Amino acid sequence: MAPHPLLPPVDLAITAEAEPTPLEVEEFLTWLRAERGRSDNTVAAYRRDLRLYVRWLRAQGIELKAVDESGLSAYIGFLRDGGRAPASVARALVAVRSLYRFLAEEGLMSVDPAADVEVSRVPKGLPKPLSSADIDALFGAIRGDDAPTRRDRAMVEVLYGTAIRISELVGLNLAETDVGGGWLKVMGKGSKERQVPIGRRAEEALVAYLAPAGRDALAPERWARRTDADAVFLNQRGRRLSRQGAWQIVRGYGDRAGLGDRLSPHVLRHSCATHMLDGGADIRSVQELLGHASLSTTQIYTLVSSERLRQVYDSAHPRANRRSPPP
Repeated sequence: MAPHPLLPPVDLAITAEAEPTPLEVEEFLTWLRAERGRSDNTVAAYRRDLRLYVRWLRAQGIELKAVDESGLSAYIGFLRDGGRAPASVARALVAVRSLYRFLAEEGLMSVDPAADVEVSRVPKGLPKPLSSADIDALFGAIRGDDAPTRRDRAMVEVLYGTAIRISELVGLNLAETDVGGGWLKVMGKGSKERQVPIGRRAEEALVAYLAPAGRDALAPERWARRTDADAVFLNQRGRRLSRQGAWQIVRGYGDRAGLGDRLSPHVLRHSCATHMLDGGADIRSVQELLGHASLSTTQIYTLVSSERLRQVYDSAHPRANRRSPPP
């Protein structure tokens, strides 16, 4: 069906506030507040973005649950053509993708049409990798031997020890986790599988978590879904841990360790890659570990630290002058 003529962006924004929000959107917003603990301001921002999206769909004559990938791409183009900044477009797409992920996971849609839709990343500086002292402080903050703590320690060890993405971590299945062999099979972007090695510390943490006092203690008497029974990492309700849940756990330990907003799952990934390069790993191997199709992407994630660059320069250049450490 050919799209209907678009209303001007201003008209869309005004009318979006006046029209009723679909029930599916209201259920999603309620879930955000009640289950995810999002603040009123965050929920209000999601509501504004989704109201505009629903109004755009109505102008095109498209049902909320009849959207496909091309329709979502058209909406991104509409936002860009309306003069929105890249950060605003990215935020709007986060709201839409979160909505469709929720609908798919709740069985309200058979497929997630936004799963493979991406928007250009907002240019920003690289996250600063953690130092060895930071890493020690982080693991020192994970104290206890109960099931949730065993899970959390295994999560952080695996994230830092393998440099996998947070989505790849929560997507891990028991059948794909060869702890004894020292390998994990992960599903990366574009549904591409790859195997990543796990080191001794991550292996020990996984063994402790997969013991009866760990994962089994989180497992329910009856599984709600088969995908939950297959999952390596469970939440305290016995369901597969979500990406948002894992992200919050990591940030929580960052606060305990005094790292604050310096810590995120992506910072652990970046730190692993940077520390490997600083330790002498070749960039092609790091590219394979990270699952990057392009070497240029790996180079962005794994820029040589300024400290190492200064050390190499001072030790290798015959006319280098010893200077103070870089800021």
